[in-house]
Amino acid sequence: MTEQQTDDFAAWARAYSQRTNRSLAGARFMPPADADPESLTQARQWGIVLDAEGEPMSWEIPDARKLTGLEAMEHAHRHMPVLRELMRRIIADGVDFTGVRIAVCLILEPKTAVLLRELKAAGAVVGVFAEPADTDQRVADQLASEGVVVEADVTWTPEQTHQGALRLLDEIRPQIIIDDGASFARLAAAERPELMADLIGVAEETTSGVRAFQAMQSAGALDFPVIAVNDSILKTGFDNAHGTGESCVTTMQELLGSHAFDGARVAVVGYGPVGKGFALRVRALGARVKVCDVNPVAALQAVFDGFAARDIDEAVAHADMVVSATGVRHTITVEHMRRMRERAVLAVIGGIANEIALDHIPGFRAETGLARRELDVPGGPTLILLSEGDGVNYTAGGGNPIEIMDLSFAVQASAVAHLLTHRGALAPGLHRLDEATDRRIAAVALETRGYQASHAVADNGYDWTLTRFKEAR
Repeated sequence: MTEQQTDDFAAWARAYSQRTNRSLAGARFMPPADADPESLTQARQWGIVLDAEGEPMSWEIPDARKLTGLEAMEHAHRHMPVLRELMRRIIADGVDFTGVRIAVCLILEPKTAVLLRELKAAGAVVGVFAEPADTDQRVADQLASEGVVVEADVTWTPEQTHQGALRLLDEIRPQIIIDDGASFARLAAAERPELMADLIGVAEETTSGVRAFQAMQSAGALDFPVIAVNDSILKTGFDNAHGTGESCVTTMQELLGSHAFDGARVAVVGYGPVGKGFALRVRALGARVKVCDVNPVAALQAVFDGFAARDIDEAVAHADMVVSATGVRHTITVEHMRRMRERAVLAVIGGIANEIALDHIPGFRAETGLARRELDVPGGPTLILLSEGDGVNYTAGGGNPIEIMDLSFAVQASAVAHLLTHRGALAPGLHRLDEATDRRIAAVALETRGYQASHAVADNGYDWTLTRFKEAR
């Protein structure tokens, strides 16, 4: 297979993954009898069969939802080479995880299980908590059987969920917390303050969580180190823009129909990486998109990207779909809902609790696992609510693709390593991983895909004393 054929094939495979939100990496390999060996080697890397001319022939995509917990976890493990290789290098560099107590509060599904397994294999004592709506029970049960402390159950009430989180804190007594939304670390500080003296630090996964810790810091209330994992370009630039932005589109197509966006008027509230990723994709599917953002810079970026920037009151009144992508509580208020069109679709991508103000609608009670329902707004229309106002991609869909979470969890592993390496030396407050860490993860990601960054020309290093005027002389 020539280099050009290889590049063409890789581009085709990536386009297929982006179009269908299905990884080709887990496909079962079924070689035709007359395919040449070189083509088969390349095809095997992607899990697709090529014929003798290098054309794709056949593949079989496993449905992860039909696998056992162990099978789903093993499938994810096979296709997260960046995290695996990075952990190997971190340990080889001398970072010691032995006996370190790590409490994890993340969406509990097969990809997360790979991170937990890697930390446990490195010697850490690992426990995990997840909300009922964020729990894949197959995975929770399998992890528990492997010696991970698990506090997660899809049947829990809100009070049982609260008690489960406290039990994990009491049992693990964490030295490091991997958090999603800053809720678990804040619970520890508020209800188990005696544990905070042993806390080395927190690695925070999300935009909303970093925002919460920033507010704590501004108020003088953040008295432990927090690594803003979300601020790494290897997280935000891939997980948010490509992962969430794309998987929310495909999940909504599953719920509403494959042509749901064709000609639809869509209001996207929030033009961060998630909102932008979503807006670009649904426009490509035929939607007419308006963007709402309180930040004039973000609104201007939307305009330069070809979208109409409008005030939220105007945009929601004319939309067939309203999608909140802010991670801010009560982004969509009851008054906004009253302005919406009859049977308009309302959804959250990304998401925190009550990003849609459902707590202000009398009698509303969320039901775990309910993908869509009619929502009667008091004094307003009947809307189509997706995923009970929770993040649509990870509650009604399979979450971000494995290859995306491979990068995000590589950043998480790097953050934990950074906390251990600088144990006792980091001041309380928010910290960001340096550019060298992003470059290291990116280099591993390129290497595992058979690519590489270019080398620099020997004499083109930056010399700040050299100006065009000096050089001209």
